[in-house]
Amino acid sequence: MHTTPNDLSLNTWLNKVPEITLIFWVIKMMSTTVGETAADYLSFHLHVGMINTSIIMGILLLVALLVQLKQTRYRPYAYWGVVVLISIFGTLVTDILTDKLDVPLPVSTAVFSLLLAATFAYWFSKERTLSIHSIVTLKRELFYWLAILITFALGTAVGDWVSEDMNVGYGLSALIFGGLITVISVAFYRFKANAVLCFWLAYILTRPLGASIGDLLSQPVRKGGFGFGTTSTSIVFLVIIVALVAYLSVRAKQQKSQ
Repeated sequence: MHTTPNDLSLNTWLNKVPEITLIFWVIKMMSTTVGETAADYLSFHLHVGMINTSIIMGILLLVALLVQLKQTRYRPYAYWGVVVLISIFGTLVTDILTDKLDVPLPVSTAVFSLLLAATFAYWFSKERTLSIHSIVTLKRELFYWLAILITFALGTAVGDWVSEDMNVGYGLSALIFGGLITVISVAFYRFKANAVLCFWLAYILTRPLGASIGDLLSQPVRKGGFGFGTTSTSIVFLVIIVALVAYLSVRAKQQKSQ
């Protein structure tokens, strides 16, 4: 599910989202891990509280989104800044529904699935495409970010439902979601399955995969984790994300100058 660097058309340069490469998926998965661990750290370890953390993250997300919307083309720092913040905010939305409002995870999963389907249906009815290779207008970009937010909330609900409610555990959950993503990749590359469908399914599943990996690394051994802690896990993954985004920024400048 990626495009080649040589496949650069006018739309590629005007497009507001990145090419779908291996680096894209690595950063996406790590951002979900950061979202999971950072949300827990801010809410519980700093004693900010889930509601206050959500308000703070919501404001930061709005600012980052405005910066992204003002860009005339894809810029790695602006795009991935929104993704990291939206991963934290999307996690908090589901956590509030579960922990504060006592909404069962299966219900949250069903509701977010319906919301995502409705978003795609309305997006397609207006634009006649769901392709991420043509995010070249403000309307399409707003549809895109709305869908991204819902996928993070949905992925959080699915991940928590499987790993916690079903008592599957973090390690096995990571294997399950990683296996499902592998199946989607095989369907796309081997059997030429629909690219748009495969992308969005993989995008949804990388959320619980990243969350499971984050929990596996950060949670204490007595809870089935490796015990590295939320702080260490968040910092390491955030440093890797920053390094990869810096690399993408340099590469984008080099490609533009050619």
